Amino acid sequence: MSNLLQTFEKKQIEKLTGKKRIPTFRTGDTLKVTIRIIEGDKSRLQAFEGMCIARKNNSVNSNFTVRKLSHGEGVERVFPLFGSIIEKIEVVRKGDVRRAKLYYLRDRTGKKARIADRDRGDEADEYAMIEEDPVQESSSNENESSVETQQETANEVKEVEAVQDKQKEESSEEPQVEEKKEEAPAEESKNKTDEKS
Repeated sequence: MSNLLQTFEKKQIEKLTGKKRIPTFRTGDTLKVTIRIIEGDKSRLQAFEGMCIARKNNSVNSNFTVRKLSHGEGVERVFPLFGSIIEKIEVVRKGDVRRAKLYYLRDRTGKKARIADRDRGDEADEYAMIEEDPVQESSSNENESSVETQQETANEVKEVEAVQDKQKEESSEEPQVEEKKEEAPAEESKNKTDEKS
């Protein structure tokens, strides 16, 4: 049952990340998260830039917490990683930390709250954008896979039948060989008796 659930969650993740890219980021990185805000009939984009202090990886339910200082007051916001409100995520700086959760930054202000930079090089996106429609791909893949499975099963059936036919032929040949062996010693004994007499 867990395998079925995992496959379903993978399909949902592919569906949710098909139209956007999610970069690889960790705690300690400074992120710029662009959010779509809908107000009545209108929608607008708003950026929330701050440090990622926590990240929870739980397949579809993954989320991350971003903290920033706004007018001297600390503001934290928890975003769902695969949420539809998130337009894009950008990594502004990469931080060098040894912890998974940076909750200690809540008590610090100013220079004490700084995190050293670390150059990790160019990292591939965690979830890259899929350019084609995943629905069309999945339907065509299902059709192709169903045809391929039918062909494979037909080939396997043919191979099994061929093996069974060979076994039948071998089993029918073995008694004939044994009969010849039985007849051969009798004929040899007759020949020996004829030679003696």
